[in-house]
Amino acid sequence: MKLSVPWRHVFPGGDSNEKEPAMIATSQGKMSAPGPYQAAAGPSSAPTAPPSYEETVAINSYYPTPPGPVPGPATGLVAGPDGKGMNPPAYYTQPMPVPNANAIAVQTVYVQQPVSFFDRPVQMCCPSCSKMIVTQLSYNAGALTWLSCGSLCLLGCIAGCCFIPFCVDALQDVDHYCPNCKALLGSYKRL
Repeated sequence: MKLSVPWRHVFPGGDSNEKEPAMIATSQGKMSAPGPYQAAAGPSSAPTAPPSYEETVAINSYYPTPPGPVPGPATGLVAGPDGKGMNPPAYYTQPMPVPNANAIAVQTVYVQQPVSFFDRPVQMCCPSCSKMIVTQLSYNAGALTWLSCGSLCLLGCIAGCCFIPFCVDALQDVDHYCPNCKALLGSYKRL
């Protein structure tokens, strides 16, 4: 009878030095895995305990253990839950950095490129509130508006048509304002 089992077969009386699970032949000729109370035949059949958590993770190998209590007068005793005095645990603190006399303070300064204002809104960072905004426009009568009005009067448009340049945004100066803080950011003069 041939069994195809991925484990290595160990019969009573044989020993194995390999670290594979062992199969044990029973009196009926069947193979069974060793249970918690049944050990495989070999040089060491005594079960051993698994390693502790500290041994597995090796916490104490990276950090030194704190020094034990120093014999002498008991100072710093804290009353425990049973009323007896006990020492508080020793904690390590991170050392403070030593100020360097030759230290250089570095300050980062962001310089904004000059913004050119025209007769349309501009996206920019407001220097007053330091937010990224799109400017609001306000149209005001400027030199081009008054010159257009004067030239229309000279051409004979005295009956009120000379005031048309005050209604046309393309003939007026433009002021740019921040929509958040309402600060005047710049102006565009037609002339």
